[in-house]
Amino acid sequence: MPTAEKYLRPEVIRQVSRLDLRARFIVEGFLAGLHASPYHGFSVEFSEHRKYVPGDDPKDIDWNVYGKTDKYYVKKFQAETNLLGYLVMDLSESMGYTYRQELNKFEYAICLAAALGYLMIHQQDPVGLVTFDTQIRTVLEPRSKRTQLGTILGVLASLKPTGKTDVAHSLHQLATMIRRRSLVILFSDLLTDLEPLTRSLHHLRHGGHEIILFHILDEAETHFPFEGMIEFEDPEVHDKLLVDARGIREDYLSALQEFIGRLKEECSRAQVDYVPMDTSVSFDKALLEYLINRQKRF
Repeated sequence: MPTAEKYLRPEVIRQVSRLDLRARFIVEGFLAGLHASPYHGFSVEFSEHRKYVPGDDPKDIDWNVYGKTDKYYVKKFQAETNLLGYLVMDLSESMGYTYRQELNKFEYAICLAAALGYLMIHQQDPVGLVTFDTQIRTVLEPRSKRTQLGTILGVLASLKPTGKTDVAHSLHQLATMIRRRSLVILFSDLLTDLEPLTRSLHHLRHGGHEIILFHILDEAETHFPFEGMIEFEDPEVHDKLLVDARGIREDYLSALQEFIGRLKEECSRAQVDYVPMDTSVSFDKALLEYLINRQKRF
C-alpha cells in the first residue's frame, strides 16, 4: 500500500507555498461588503461585520454600528472569515486506469489534492475531504491543523477506486451538505453525461460555493495512441468491444473534443474554474501553471 508521504513532494510544496487560492473570495467579499455598506466610501470596520440573523447571540450585536445605521450587525469571528475547502475525490473504477504512466488517474488526483491541501492549510484555511462513487462515501470535516493533511492523505492512500460512479448525484448531495460558503475542488475523469453534471454544478454555485473542476484524463484517453485491432473494456460495467483503432481514432477524438468544448462552455457560464489535466504532463507543472494564471486573473 502506498504511503501518504508518496503524494506530498517537498519540491512541489516549495513551488506552491508562495501562491494563493483565496483571490476570488477576497475580491468577491470586498465587493459584497461595498454593496452592502450603509456608508458612502470604503469602511474597513464594516467589512468585519455581517447582518444579524435569527439564531445569532444578541450579545454579539455591535451597538455602535446600530447607532449609526439603525440596523443590527454582529462582529465577524475568525471562523467566519476563513475559507473552507473541500477536496472532492471520484472513487470510480475508471479513475484507477493508466496506459503507461507512473501514476494512474486516481494517484495523479491525490498528488494534486496533496499540494492544494497543503496550500490551504499553509494559508490557515480549514480543508476537508469528500470521496464518492455513486454517492458520498467519506466525509472529513474541514480542519486547519497541520495534522489534517496527513489524515486526508492517509485516508486516500488506503482507498482503491472501484465500481460505478454518479458524479451529478454525489454533487447534489454535497450541495445540500455544505452549510457555509466554501471552495469545492473536484477531481474526476467525468465519464458521465453532461446535462446532469451541469445541473449539479449550478446547484453548488447557487449555494455560493466556488468550484475548481480538475478534469483528469489519462494520456491514452486524450491522444488515443492505439494501433490495429484492440479490445476495450468499460471499467465500470465491464462490457467489452473489439475495434479497429485506426478506424475509430478520428471519431473518438472528435467526440472527446466536442464534450470538452461543451463542458468548458457550461463551466464558463456557471463561473466554474475548469482545469483539464493530462496524466502525461507532470502534475506539479500543470498545477503551478493553473495557480499562477488564477492569481493573474484576480
